[in-house]
Amino acid sequence: MRLVVVGGVAAGLAAASRARRLDESLEILVLEKSPYISYGACGLPYHVEGRVRSLDQLRVYTKEYFARERRIEVRTEAEVTRVSAARREATVGASERIPFDRLILTTGAIRDRCCVLGGNDPNVFTIDTWGDAERLQRFLSEQRPKRAMVLGAGYIGLAAVEMLRARGLDVDLFEASPEILGRACPWLTKLVAAHLEKFHVRVHLGQPVMRIPACDVAILTCGLRPNTDLALDAGIELGRTGAVAVSERMETNLTQVYAAGDCCETRHLVSGRHVWFPLGTTANKMGRAAGATAAGFPERFHGIVGTSIVRVCGLGVATTGLSQPLARQEGFDAVSTAVEGLDRARYFRGRPVHVRLCADKRSGRLLGGAVVGEYGVEGRINVIATALSQRMLVEDFANLDLAYAPPYATVWDPVLVAAQQLAKLLH
Repeated sequence: MRLVVVGGVAAGLAAASRARRLDESLEILVLEKSPYISYGACGLPYHVEGRVRSLDQLRVYTKEYFARERRIEVRTEAEVTRVSAARREATVGASERIPFDRLILTTGAIRDRCCVLGGNDPNVFTIDTWGDAERLQRFLSEQRPKRAMVLGAGYIGLAAVEMLRARGLDVDLFEASPEILGRACPWLTKLVAAHLEKFHVRVHLGQPVMRIPACDVAILTCGLRPNTDLALDAGIELGRTGAVAVSERMETNLTQVYAAGDCCETRHLVSGRHVWFPLGTTANKMGRAAGATAAGFPERFHGIVGTSIVRVCGLGVATTGLSQPLARQEGFDAVSTAVEGLDRARYFRGRPVHVRLCADKRSGRLLGGAVVGEYGVEGRINVIATALSQRMLVEDFANLDLAYAPPYATVWDPVLVAAQQLAKLLH
């Protein structure tokens, strides 16, 4: 039996590897349209910044490794242009037809450069792929631009700002909405914008850019969408978000055709609704489930709580679940509280850490949170994310037994202080 996987980065190779572990007899073929496979795309801005010296440091495995160690054939520069579920074949290029018994689509997401006039100009770049990073690094080294603009204040846009500031460029950040990170959270937006301005980044919120103005270099981080063209042509149904609709086992509406990663939507465990949340962590988990199911050993991917973290000029900004405005949009009677504490004991040079928590007043259930600070942000947001996954009540969350030692935390951790204050609002 032949399993064909379309896409050779996070979700695709996770799917192929999981399928191989569960079924040694499968013939597995991975088709990737670019020359590059198995690399850490989230590390690309840090290569452009100069922190990661070589792109090869971001490479995880090679085609030769997959052939030798996992008996998985990987073909690069092999773009699948059509899929016929009825004929059980995928077309590569103009005419090469490849038969399959089962198929997994992991076509990822694409950025629409035409979302703004000038998006295809030679000084306009994206940082989504290996090739993007190579081209941008070369341009910055050879042209030595002085002034840059970043379009989009999501986590990729914020990473791009830090990357450019580290290289000494003068930066303007533009965001069409009035919010940073799309959280509908004025508290978070105010904190991050104020921090960016300390680093001489001019922040322009609520200012959609219709045409890229004169600048030395521009980084386009807006206009991202699920890459569903191939799926649509094959007759695969999309969900409410415009991404591919899949079951918990990564099944599409076509028999023996599965999908995973950034081209798919998934269920938000707090709201219960389907969302599109393109992240490498989610893609890898979805890929594992798709590979297992395609191999005949169905596994479920239950969903996400929407956890992310980004470093912004030395400041960690992490979110999970729903903000108060988003929770109210979902029908919750949401209340929230914010506290500022120290990330560790004052005599260990404790630095400020900001925590905001949100809960449903009717049920007492924790709905979301955000943590902003220099140290310990990842640990605190992961505690909140774990609580969300377990549908924890604020009262129970406030009584968690968290670790304490002066070099690492305070006696009353700021997340517990925030939970205690939030509990008072629920009564």
